[in-house]
Amino acid sequence: MPENAMHDLIIESRKKVTMTGINDVESFDEETIIAQSECGEISLRGRGLKISRLSVESGDMVVEGEIDSVIYSEGKSAGSFFSKVFR
Repeated sequence: MPENAMHDLIIESRKKVTMTGINDVESFDEETIIAQSECGEISLRGRGLKISRLSVESGDMVVEGEIDSVIYSEGKSAGSFFSKVFR
């Protein structure tokens, strides 16, 4: 993780997630959203998930729905490479 990486994540009542430092959204559907942040890959899992706000310029993203889990991992997942190749 870069030493000067700026990223925040706020979960409100497991119904709304506000994130900063988002560089890219790899994939999304109603159950999973995978995004790249300045601190690595973030996987949000839940039900009825939707991206209600996304600003590429500022790196801000708001997700609403029923949040079950948030998982951080380093770098991109192996699946994201193949999903981009076979789009």
